[in-house]
Amino acid sequence: MNRIIKYCCMLLMLFVINSCAYKTGQTEPRKGRKTRKETVINNSEESQTPKKKPSSTEKSKKRSDKKLDGAEIFRQFSSSVFLIYTANNYQQFQGSGFFIGKDGLAVSNYHVFEGTNVGYEQIKIGEDKYNVSEVIAKSKEEDFILFRVNCDNDDYIPVASVKPTIGEKVYAIGSPRGFENTISDGIVSQWRGENLMQISVPIDHGSSGGALINEYGEVVGITSGTFYEGSQANVNYAWSIDAVKAHMNNY
Repeated sequence: MNRIIKYCCMLLMLFVINSCAYKTGQTEPRKGRKTRKETVINNSEESQTPKKKPSSTEKSKKRSDKKLDGAEIFRQFSSSVFLIYTANNYQQFQGSGFFIGKDGLAVSNYHVFEGTNVGYEQIKIGEDKYNVSEVIAKSKEEDFILFRVNCDNDDYIPVASVKPTIGEKVYAIGSPRGFENTISDGIVSQWRGENLMQISVPIDHGSSGGALINEYGEVVGITSGTFYEGSQANVNYAWSIDAVKAHMNNY
């Protein structure tokens, strides 16, 4: 009976979740700095032909014993986070994403891309814009999409080997309301499911798909939305990066 009650509470909680994708104006593409060979993709299909497995250093790096403050977190990893523009036949949307490996290996929220026109996605890194070249894996249930950007990148955020504990300090880098590369901080308030964490970190529309980073400079989650729209208590949530790990290992 307790399990049934707990399950019903989880369904009710997920029902009130609000995502943080943001409507924005039309943005014209421009030439990038250094692009990889571009491939037209279909977001409705996962890639069936693996190209290259990320090396072990791309998946994660050995955790440092030294904790980093917010200034150092931003200095090291702000260049690994980028703006995403998507569109359908009626409107444009803006979200965030970040690199978790070389060769353009990146992640964002599924809902940032859901229902948008294939081939019109724009990845904005600094003043340059790129395209998605390959979709590797995606999940609507755990709200992630793993993909490659058609660029060569050296900056990426190491993936954490362990989940953060309740009360642990975390930092978010994303683009709330289109304000590019904004950092905020807070704590992990609670775990609301195996891979769903409640956070006190301030995020807003446009933060969807941004990086949630622990004090050791490792990405622990993907910032996704708020449990209660309009709440002033920073009752927000992120999906654990653990949801993506299995797909990185198999690629």
